[in-house]
Amino acid sequence: MIDHARLQEIVREAGAIAHAAWPGAGHALESWEKKPGDPVSAADMAVDSFLKRELLALLPSAGWLSEETADAPGRLDNRLIWLVDPIDGTRDFIRGRTGWAVSVALISEGRPLIGLLSAPARGEEWVGIAGQGAERNGVVLKASRRAEFPGARVPADSLMKEDRVLQTVDKPNGIALRVAMVAADEADLVATLRWGYEWDIGAAALIAREAGAAISDAFGKPLAYNKRDPRAFGLLVSAPAIHGDAVNHLAARAASITAGQRREVS
Repeated sequence: MIDHARLQEIVREAGAIAHAAWPGAGHALESWEKKPGDPVSAADMAVDSFLKRELLALLPSAGWLSEETADAPGRLDNRLIWLVDPIDGTRDFIRGRTGWAVSVALISEGRPLIGLLSAPARGEEWVGIAGQGAERNGVVLKASRRAEFPGARVPADSLMKEDRVLQTVDKPNGIALRVAMVAADEADLVATLRWGYEWDIGAAALIAREAGAAISDAFGKPLAYNKRDPRAFGLLVSAPAIHGDAVNHLAARAASITAGQRREVS
């Protein structure tokens, strides 16, 4: 059995390490680009190092998959793995904005067991446990129950013409916090049409699912974790009653994007 209290304490401490370096609190921060358009900071690396040490000490049998650690194929032999994004929403973090969170999930046999988000700049701690529900700051979460697709709330800066049947709400940079908004009934739909990594969504997707949201990739297929290629095309998190409409709304674009990518590879 895992010590849940200690796990939450570790993630809270990781959030404090990040917050202590956050420019929004007046701190100077070293940052750079891993590749063009892909920022990282010294805080990302410090949080990653702390979490790897503490989480593997908490559960030595688990493997490790993190955005800021070189992937080790041996994780595929582990029944359990820690899935970590030390700072999800690094752009907001570097700019001194609040739309970031430390994201930690424990995965068992390809499925998330526990998901935690620490968002200290917002004063928020999110927890989801498979089969036991989800909470934010100790308050039980109930996801959006919207029944109609038109008018659904989407965290976005703006909408493409074909999406203007929807309405925008505030958008944090981190995908984890956007997904958590559906869990908290602050949004009805989050959708992406790009390849994304497991560590971006593992914790938040479990939190949303445990709050009652519907979760899939862009084609409506179930998500799986600890895959050899730790990516999936697209993410769709929504109120259950509009999930099918959302899949249909995105289907042509999703098919076109992935078909184009297959042509580029062949």
